[in-house]
Amino acid sequence: MALSRRQRRSAFRWAQYGLLLVIVVVFALLADWGRLGKAFFDLDVAAKQFPDVITVALKNTIIFTALGFALGLGLGLLLALMRLSSVAPYRWFARGYIEFFRGLPALLIFLAVGVGVPIAFPNVFLPRNISIMLALGIVSSAYMAETIRAGIQAVPRGQVEAARSLGMSPARTMVTVVIPQAFRIILPPLANELIMLTKDSSLAFLLGTTPAQQELAQFSRQALLEAKGLTPIVVAGLCYLVITIPLSVLQQRLEKKYGAGVPGGGTV
Repeated sequence: MALSRRQRRSAFRWAQYGLLLVIVVVFALLADWGRLGKAFFDLDVAAKQFPDVITVALKNTIIFTALGFALGLGLGLLLALMRLSSVAPYRWFARGYIEFFRGLPALLIFLAVGVGVPIAFPNVFLPRNISIMLALGIVSSAYMAETIRAGIQAVPRGQVEAARSLGMSPARTMVTVVIPQAFRIILPPLANELIMLTKDSSLAFLLGTTPAQQELAQFSRQALLEAKGLTPIVVAGLCYLVITIPLSVLQQRLEKKYGAGVPGGGTV
């Protein structure tokens, strides 16, 4: 007797559940749980990570992310306005910047800032936090620019026409009417960009570091040299989740409140 379409979908779904259960059971039977626990969840090793993993590594990760996001947001807004400008050279520059830096891995940008800037400007000394902010800002600004541009273009044309009919100049209309509404639209993808930037902050070690300047990834790598297992990596991963999970919840709430966002966001 032939199954209906609904019955076939249900049978296929239950088959997937069964396959997943079999995989879990096989893994549970074959895994050496004692060895796994010692390698990944050694409480003595984990205890040694505190409080520095919070007071130094987690704090620095948050600081680096905030600095990079602030610069990226400012540059991204400027680039988005240049992309929409009636002045052709502005549009050309913004488009070239966006395409160039979206096409490069974040790793190369950090190396360029750490090595290229001192070579190009030997008399200019950039503090480490400024270098990290510059690298993260460049990484994120290219993506944010496209997100902001899409948000600006998503604002109904009638809003602009109504503001102009009230006597507002184009600049005032953009600042007081268009940009505030655009940011309401793009809040969810900006929250996603902040999550990505948090993970990109792990590349800060490329610019040199001292124990007091370590972020989570570098802190865990250093601790890994002293530990016999991978517990420091697990601790660092949990600390990253302390940052990213609340941001993910915030993103979901923003999507429910303001909509699913606009195209243009991306990953690095």
